[in-house]
Amino acid sequence: MHRTTSLKRILSNKFTPLHIVTYVFTGIFVFFFIFPLYWQIVTAMKPPQEIYKIPPLWFPTTPYLERFYNVLIKREGFLLNIRNSFIVSSCTTFLCLSLSVLSSYAIARIRIRGGEMMLIIILVLSMLPGVAIIGPLYLIWKQIQLINTMFCLVITYVAFFLPFSIWFLASFFKTIPPDLEEAAILDGCTPLQALVKIIIPLAAPAIFTIAMLVYIFSWNEFLFALTFTRSDSARTIPVGIYMFHGLHEIPWGDIAAACTIVTIPIVVLVIIFQKYVIQGLTAGALKG
Repeated sequence: MHRTTSLKRILSNKFTPLHIVTYVFTGIFVFFFIFPLYWQIVTAMKPPQEIYKIPPLWFPTTPYLERFYNVLIKREGFLLNIRNSFIVSSCTTFLCLSLSVLSSYAIARIRIRGGEMMLIIILVLSMLPGVAIIGPLYLIWKQIQLINTMFCLVITYVAFFLPFSIWFLASFFKTIPPDLEEAAILDGCTPLQALVKIIIPLAAPAIFTIAMLVYIFSWNEFLFALTFTRSDSARTIPVGIYMFHGLHEIPWGDIAAACTIVTIPIVVLVIIFQKYVIQGLTAGALKG
């Protein structure tokens, strides 16, 4: 009975032109982002003779799943690229969170002269394009013999994303009342214990948001990985997929299958933590 009443209430609501325009633009926006993923999956499942067919087929006549087996098993080095990406992304996320939480908390709580200017400078540094610093970085890593190692990728990614992480978390920490830490310290906690037991749980949405952004950035980054790595022992997934191309042709089917495989972990992470990511992105605005 309750469901019937709710359905009648929904149907009784009048759709205004504004509602129609909103739904149309929302549908276009969703289609714009979903269609490339759909086309990638369809291309990965098309038989070889259907990939280049004109006009293109919207669905494969017969699903061709052998391509996924070829990419994972027969393609030499691809599993190693996946392992490298997992290690680099996990280490980058851990280091970036550890440093940004402590730094942003100190900036938000310790009153120092020029603190706001420091945040602005940090934000400006986070906007530097990778092309502007890739030359000097390459010379540094080459000088200390770290080219073609995952370590140089981790340090580069942390340095590249740390400024934005500090700025984002410092803005969030400022919305948490300092009285909570003071009460915890009066109850016998040290400042570090108050941070771990009180502040970090309250800032979990923002921390999850930064973790997701850093992980996705590290997983998908191409420019630094291409420049600083030379073999499959250090190459990550984007560079490994780039190496699929042959001398006379580009294996679009294998590339689409590989991209589909490596997209799955990111999609799963977003689905699992989407609640926290949305809270983290909106909490600052709502509290402000």
